[in-house]
Amino acid sequence: MWRRDNISLTAGPDVSASDRPADLVLVNANVLTMDPARPRAEAVAVTGGRIAWVGPERDLAGLSPSRTEVIDCRGRTVVPGLIDAHCHLLAYASSLLAVECGPNAVGSISDIASAVRDRAGSTPPGGWVRGSGYDDFSLLERRHPTRWDLDKAAPDHPVKLNHRSGHASVLNTAALNIAGISIETADPTSGVIDRDPGTGEPTGLLLDMDGYLRDRVPRLSNAELDEGLRLANRRLVSRGVTSVQDAGASNSVEEWDSFAHLKAEGRLEPRVTMMAGARRLDGFLDRGMGFGWGNDELSLGAAKVMLSATSGRLSPDRSELRDIVARARGQGFQIAVHAVEAEAVGAAIDALARDVGPATDETRRDRIEHCSECPPELLRKLADSGLVVVTQPGFIFESGRRYLSEVDGAMRPWLYRTGSLVEAGVTMAAGSDAPVTDPDPFAGMYAAVTRRARAGEPVGVGERVGAETALRMYTSGGAYAAFQEAGRGAIEVGKLADMAVLDRDPTAVEPGEIRETGVTMTVIGGRVVWGE
Repeated sequence: MWRRDNISLTAGPDVSASDRPADLVLVNANVLTMDPARPRAEAVAVTGGRIAWVGPERDLAGLSPSRTEVIDCRGRTVVPGLIDAHCHLLAYASSLLAVECGPNAVGSISDIASAVRDRAGSTPPGGWVRGSGYDDFSLLERRHPTRWDLDKAAPDHPVKLNHRSGHASVLNTAALNIAGISIETADPTSGVIDRDPGTGEPTGLLLDMDGYLRDRVPRLSNAELDEGLRLANRRLVSRGVTSVQDAGASNSVEEWDSFAHLKAEGRLEPRVTMMAGARRLDGFLDRGMGFGWGNDELSLGAAKVMLSATSGRLSPDRSELRDIVARARGQGFQIAVHAVEAEAVGAAIDALARDVGPATDETRRDRIEHCSECPPELLRKLADSGLVVVTQPGFIFESGRRYLSEVDGAMRPWLYRTGSLVEAGVTMAAGSDAPVTDPDPFAGMYAAVTRRARAGEPVGVGERVGAETALRMYTSGGAYAAFQEAGRGAIEVGKLADMAVLDRDPTAVEPGEIRETGVTMTVIGGRVVWGE
C-alpha cells in the first residue's frame, strides 16, 4: 500500500457531497459498501471527515495541484468501519491490566493462586489485586475458586477475580470485608451470595452483583484507567472497530464524564455510544441530556435494563419490568434489555412489544441484548415485534464446548440463534460483550458463518449465516440498532468516513479464513488511526 501527497483530486460525475477537493482518496480497492444501491466500488473520496464520492476508479477525473492524500489499496478490501454493538469498554480496559486468568493462561485453581501470589508480591500491602477471565468449566477442578483459595495466595491484599461471563466474581476475605459482605448479609434483589452449605458463610462467589459492588469496591485510579484505555484503544482500532456501544447497566453521568474526558484528551479513538442505566436516567435528565444527546464522537444511547433469572426467579419481575420500560419510554429513550434465559427473553418481548405497531413502524426500535435462548414460540413473537436483537457470535467460538456440555439438549438448537432470526426478518446486530470475549469482529464473523467453537466443535450449525450477512451484523446492523444508520454502517456519500482496509475479502474466502483476516488500515473521520 502506498501514498501520494501534495495532489488534489476532483472526482467524476458521481460527486454529490461537496465541491471541495478531497482530503483523502482510496483507489485500487475492492470496496464492500453495504449500500444495496451500490454494493461494490473501486474508489472512495473523503472530504471534511465524510464520504464525498464512491464509485468505479475510471470515473475519477484528473489530478490537480493542492493537497489530496491518495492511498493505493493494491486490490485490498475496504469495508465500513466495524461496529461493536455491545461491549463494556471500561471493564475491558480494566481487564487488560488484571491478572490474566483465562483458559489460555491458567489450567487450575492452583495456577490462579500462583498468578495472584505473583501479582500480590509486586503490590503494596492493602492494594487491590484484580484477576480477569477465569472459567470454572476450563479449570482442572471444574469449580469456582473460593475466598479461602485466594486468602492463601494473598493474605495481605483484597482480591477480586472476575468470571469470563461478566456475571460472577470471587472475592477473598479482605475484599468481602471491604464490600461489607458477611454471613449476616442478605442476598440483594438481583444477585446471589454463594454460601457454604454447612456453615452459611459466604464462599466468596458472587453472582450478578456488579451493581451491588459498584460503590463498595474501589475503581481504577486515573493513571490505571488511562493505561487500560490505551491498550483497549489499540486493540479496537487494530481490528477495524471504529464505533462501540457501551452497554453498562449501571452507567451514570459519572461514566459519561469519564468518556467525555477520554474523548476530549484524544485517548479513545473509536466513536462511543454510551447506554444509560435505566435506573439512573434522572441524573441525565437533570443535566438536560436525553436519548441521542451528544455528537458523532460521544452520544447517549438506549436505556439499559438488566433482566435475569439467575436466582431462579425473574428480576425484576414482569410488573416492575413493565414499569421500568414505561418510564424510560416516557422519557424518550430507546430501551435495551439484557435477556439470556428463555423466560427472560419472553418477558422482555412482552414488555417491549406492548403497543408496538408492525415491524415497519419507525417509532419503535427497542433492543434485546443477547437473546441467548430462543425457542420457536419466542422466535415467532420476535418476528412480529419489530425488535432488534443484538447477539454475540463470539460466545459460540469461546464457550461452545461449555454449551455442549452444560446446556440442556432440548435447548441447544435454540441457543444464540442467528440464521433463523435473519430468515424471519429480525434485524440483527453483533457485539463482543468485551471483556467476556475479545473484541475481534472477525472471530465473531467466523463463528456466525461456521457455528464452530475454538476447537472446531459444531454448535447449532443450522443457525449459520452467510459471510455478507455476518459482515452486515457488524456494520449496517450495528448502526441501525443505535438509530445511527444515517451516518455510519455503510460507505455512502454523506456518511462518516469510517473504514477498514482488510488483507482479504471476508465474503469471498473459505469460512475458516475469516478468523485470520488482518486489518492493514483503519480510518476514522477520514483520518488514518491505524496501519501503514
